[in-house]
Amino acid sequence: MTIAAQRTRDSLSWSERAACHDAPPDLFFPVSDAGAAQEQIDEAKQICAGCQVRADCLHHALHGAETSGIWGGTTERERRDLRRRMTAGSAGGYGR
Repeated sequence: MTIAAQRTRDSLSWSERAACHDAPPDLFFPVSDAGAAQEQIDEAKQICAGCQVRADCLHHALHGAETSGIWGGTTERERRDLRRRMTAGSAGGYGR
């Protein structure tokens, strides 16, 4: 990669560098988390798995209170569980 290409890449926001940037947004917002929607969730998570900014995306979702969709390779339920564990961990609890 040339220096100019690296600078251009570095100046993009994490969301512009995300693997999902050009994917259909509906893919990341399944109507449920069971049944036929599970295939959609699996496909979205597969895109997330290879994403270079997955951690940034998950951080945004956890701290920006994204309540719907697949963010950082996690479902709504998974993020709810992560938030609960984070809260328990910061309170000195054993819920990690």
